[in-house]
Amino acid sequence: METQKNLGIWMDHSNAELIDLNSKKKSHVITSKFTFNTKEEALNRSEKSMHNKRQQMHEAYYKEIANKILQYNHVLLFGPTNAKTELHNYLNEDLHFKDIQIDIEAADKMTDNEKDAFVKDHFQD
Repeated sequence: METQKNLGIWMDHSNAELIDLNSKKKSHVITSKFTFNTKEEALNRSEKSMHNKRQQMHEAYYKEIANKILQYNHVLLFGPTNAKTELHNYLNEDLHFKDIQIDIEAADKMTDNEKDAFVKDHFQD
């Protein structure tokens, strides 16, 4: 039987920290390109423009995370905002992710050690 590859992702709408406890490099951060400055710039044109820009940039952010998730069998999404649920919904629309078990947990701000412990506890059998 192949070994279970587990990944924890602590995320909000601006950053996603990918935590693979079996990797030499424990974590990798993906940052959304939708920043406060981008929001202000788009808002100056119109509110509709800002919403479209946000939608496009969030989708690019979720796609970048999704490409990493494809390398794993079991994924834990956790964090303080609804970004984890939005990512889960995004993944559910793509059949590439149907065989990957994805769990969602609410979590507040955490230190790096707390994040590692949270992921370790979740995946212990």
